[in-house]
Amino acid sequence: MVKNILITGGAKRVGAYCSRYLHAQGHNILLHYRSSKNAAQTLADELNGQRKDSVRLFQADLLDLNSLQLLVDEAMNSWEGVDVLINNASAFYSTPIKQEITEKHWDDLMGSNLKAPFFLSQKLAASLSKNQGCIINMVDIHAEKGLVDYPVYSIAKAGLVSLTKIMAKELAPNIRVNAIAPGAILWPEQDVMSHAEKQEIQAKVALQKMGSPHDIAQAISFLIDSSPYITGQVLTIDGGRTLFS
Repeated sequence: MVKNILITGGAKRVGAYCSRYLHAQGHNILLHYRSSKNAAQTLADELNGQRKDSVRLFQADLLDLNSLQLLVDEAMNSWEGVDVLINNASAFYSTPIKQEITEKHWDDLMGSNLKAPFFLSQKLAASLSKNQGCIINMVDIHAEKGLVDYPVYSIAKAGLVSLTKIMAKELAPNIRVNAIAPGAILWPEQDVMSHAEKQEIQAKVALQKMGSPHDIAQAISFLIDSSPYITGQVLTIDGGRTLFS
């Protein structure tokens, strides 16, 4: 069954891979981006070339609730509403406690990782409920114990895990809400990690290898199409990384 899937931050990296993967499964993609206009347009042209009018673009700054509301309105008016919301957009950068952390850092990281998913989910709940849909939140394995030098990011992702569980209760029985916690999938876009640091991380993965965006896309597809009795859960995709301290 074809579903209309809104994915935030879907123009680049893991988001783009998931957009392609879900599109290949026959679904329509409501592709959100903030500033990656060229990447988003290129991806939309590619996928619409494969299946006409199967991808629609939406630009929005999710930290601005007025802009977020416009995204919701446009998405609700596309095709027959939204069946799936994937809260994928995320800011990620270090904010060591021993250094200055500004209110802007806090608002940016908490906004993209927690505030935006909350309000998008709330505002799309009517459409998702009508369509017996689902929400998938992209969290992080570091939501549980925290990542050193990334306290604000870790707090935000921990909040998103909590939000997943709360929404699963409040939005049941018509909407399923789950989360995916990736481990080592892609190195940060601003590649500031040394070769030694990367080796150290990989050494702590039970399967002794990096994951791939394909692993995340498969998990998302499973939660959308093959898990009608799963809600309120966090699916960890980390190759066994969290088995180690």
